[in-house]
Amino acid sequence: MDNVSVITIFYLSGLTESKNNRYIFFSLSLLCYCLILLVNITLIVTIILDKNLHEPMYILLCAFCMNGLYGTAGFFPKFLWDLLSPVHVISYSGCLLQAQVLYSFACSDVSILAVMAYDRYVAICRPLQYHSIMSRQRLMKLVCFSWLTPFCIHGANICLTSRLKLCSPYIARLFCVNWIIVALACFPAETMVNSIVAYFTILIYVFHGVFIVWSYIYIIRKCVNSIENRAKFMQTCVPHLFSLITFLFAILFDIMNIRFESKNLPQPFKNFIAIEFLVIPPLMNPLIYGFKLTKIRNRLREIVTLKNKLSLGTWLSDCEEQPP
Repeated sequence: MDNVSVITIFYLSGLTESKNNRYIFFSLSLLCYCLILLVNITLIVTIILDKNLHEPMYILLCAFCMNGLYGTAGFFPKFLWDLLSPVHVISYSGCLLQAQVLYSFACSDVSILAVMAYDRYVAICRPLQYHSIMSRQRLMKLVCFSWLTPFCIHGANICLTSRLKLCSPYIARLFCVNWIIVALACFPAETMVNSIVAYFTILIYVFHGVFIVWSYIYIIRKCVNSIENRAKFMQTCVPHLFSLITFLFAILFDIMNIRFESKNLPQPFKNFIAIEFLVIPPLMNPLIYGFKLTKIRNRLREIVTLKNKLSLGTWLSDCEEQPP
């Protein structure tokens, strides 16, 4: 294998079947990204500016939305550029960076969902100790843990990938995926460490899922005989469960698509499965929480009402200033 060349760029071939409709896809993708930015930024700003929302549940929701902005920023700008470009390429370092961003985003979402489950467990099962357990200092540590740990774990995966000699620059996806880059290695024996670290990473986040299930077993047992706890569960836990189920289904579809990819499936369907976790959770989560959580819904309603009053006041002032 002396003729192995150093790869400096990758060719993304996931869009080959969409060239005829690229302007339609560009418009829809741009609209989707703008909606993601709008709903997430609205919720973040609302929580930051309203001191009544400076509670653990809302701070975690704010972190959740910030993570959604981080993950989608790693995909949509490049994807929108590719939709208008005749050749879909990405630099070697850019590909590794994109893989790092997208999968640290996905694992951070799992970590934040686990912290949210713990927060709901303490609020419902140990309400008298809630403020001492979920103190601001501990909450900040948990949020930092949810962001930094996935970033470091996937950073280790990317460093292991960067040492491999690759024999092909072609990636049959819309974006870079660490495992597909590893599959391009010239010497499969060198990827053994990558596989061990990857399965160890998967195991860590499987334990996150087990912890979430354990938390909800206790929460449901506590809520069965209490009308007050059932109301609290419906108000604060149902949005969390919906977000969790949506995200897990999106991730499972993507993992199955990578591991058991079928050549019989049409490329547009593969593309939809691939980007589902980057579209549906970041778009749906702020909407679900915004409509379901009473404090946020009321605050957003107040903002809209105030804006309408200010607009009406400005219009009346302009009318009064006009000469008869």
